Amino acid sequence: MGLKGNKKDIEISDEMIAGWQSVVNTLAEIIDVPAALIMKVDSPHIEVFRASESGSNPYGAGDREPLAGLYCEKVIGTRGRLLVPNALKDSEWDKNPDIKLGMISYLGFPLLWPDGEVFGTICVLDSKENRFGKLYEELMLRFKDLIEAHLVLLYKNSADKKNLEGVLDSLTEGIIVHDKERRILFFNRAAEKIAGYSREDVLGRDCHEAFGGPFCGNRCSFQEAPPDSLDQLYYPLNILTKKGESRRIEMVVTGRKDDAGRFSGVIASFRDVTELIGLRIRLGDLKGFAGLIGQDPKMLQVYGQIRDLGTNHYPVHITGETGTGKELVAAAIHNESRRGGGPFVPVNCAALPDGLLESELFGHVKGAFTGAVRDKKGRFELAHGGTLFLDEVADLPRFVQAKLLRVLQEGRFERVGDDKTTSVDVRLVSATNRDLKHEMERGNFREDLYYRINVVPIYLPTLRKRKNDIPLLLEHFLEKAQEEGQNTRGFSKEALAVMMDYSWPGNVRELQSALRFALVKSKGRIIQPGDLPLELKKWQKERPSRGPSRKLNPESVRAALTGSGGNKAKAARLLGVGRATLYRFLADFPDVS
Repeated sequence: MGLKGNKKDIEISDEMIAGWQSVVNTLAEIIDVPAALIMKVDSPHIEVFRASESGSNPYGAGDREPLAGLYCEKVIGTRGRLLVPNALKDSEWDKNPDIKLGMISYLGFPLLWPDGEVFGTICVLDSKENRFGKLYEELMLRFKDLIEAHLVLLYKNSADKKNLEGVLDSLTEGIIVHDKERRILFFNRAAEKIAGYSREDVLGRDCHEAFGGPFCGNRCSFQEAPPDSLDQLYYPLNILTKKGESRRIEMVVTGRKDDAGRFSGVIASFRDVTELIGLRIRLGDLKGFAGLIGQDPKMLQVYGQIRDLGTNHYPVHITGETGTGKELVAAAIHNESRRGGGPFVPVNCAALPDGLLESELFGHVKGAFTGAVRDKKGRFELAHGGTLFLDEVADLPRFVQAKLLRVLQEGRFERVGDDKTTSVDVRLVSATNRDLKHEMERGNFREDLYYRINVVPIYLPTLRKRKNDIPLLLEHFLEKAQEEGQNTRGFSKEALAVMMDYSWPGNVRELQSALRFALVKSKGRIIQPGDLPLELKKWQKERPSRGPSRKLNPESVRAALTGSGGNKAKAARLLGVGRATLYRFLADFPDVS
């Protein structure tokens, strides 16, 4: 591949430069002249690329002069040897600019690239008349051959690089290459299109500065310092383009090594799947997303919300009955966001006594209370840079709610027993199976906190409202069981029919437990109705067979009343029946209410 016009961009390695410096030093010492030089053409100028290191040398590396009239101009023009024993006695050269520096004699040879283009010259100059004998000419020719061998190597490497860059530019995947210092070395056309940044925006710049932050978000392996090594990482990622548009990409990051086998940076390839994921969500062509399983339209709506939350840090509040998978949704929100590489810290507020909850959330110092024998970080500090998930947030006592509100407003708090303020950067995701607005109206939950945490609400449907997802969930759980060494031949049609018909008051969690029970009971055989838990078999025998209560059963009604906080109108809506139907059922089954 030709490199004409591009050779000035070829980078000469530090090792090669050191070798060339040794060449000119050796020439000056052996020939006993004040100046030995390697010159590089940068038309219409010429630059001293390497100069012998002696006090009498009037030239220094980096000096630039117009090429016209110099000895080197003729060497480059003829591409041959030039000997000037004494310019003062030569009418062709008696006006040469080098005479002003006292250099009156010259011997030089051209340095050529493999394609014949001139790189520059190698030459020696003396302040006295000098014909530079045959022996010295042979020495210079040997050094000329050495340097041109280096140019061949540079040419080949650059041609290979250009060919590679041409291939990478033709890919539909974006490619970013950066070194250990995060300096971007390559950015292909597809990367420009996906990220919205031009090569001029990013090449040669620190990756974090070029994109206004880590391109990989919290998953970046170079956030604090370069790693010692890096094999290969894969992760989905939501990015913001230069115009602020959200794009979902799938990225593969692979470590690079230099010729000595040392870790030298990374090459990252990524593809834009924004439209593909969006289309699959709209068409219902997803069996799952971000660790969640299901393709019911209600779940597809949840997937869309999770995707939309990937490029912001707003608080999210998740509602849904016990067992619907609220923590899984919280983890999906975290993993799909740019905080995905940071910590995800879950806290079950209902599982901790009021006296310990403040300390668990905000930490304490030694001696703050009886039993505080050392300083302890709270969950907020542990979640710094990531996501804090507060499950059963409705159970927070009022005094903790007030402190939580301040953290959300100011990003600061004090540990229990401490007067020092701690700052944190945390995204809050909360969840409850109760009606939080109803708790607020009853005075159990602060109104100002409610509006702080309920910025983006997500409702998780019950399993009985998405029964078509049951086979998908069972398939997923069976695969997990087989990975764990559990033998199974799957479900019989009769057993699956029972599971499809059951109301699942415990939702997905109850479904998984029922499957595990059946796996143990069936002992590797096809699971039959008799292998299912007692609750399912009992329900199958006792369920009403006629009348308005055919849709209802004690378990589902009890779960709906719990999920609605006792509100019968809302419970009826959750069950998909009219209020009159629910009231008739409760009259027949007074123990349920």
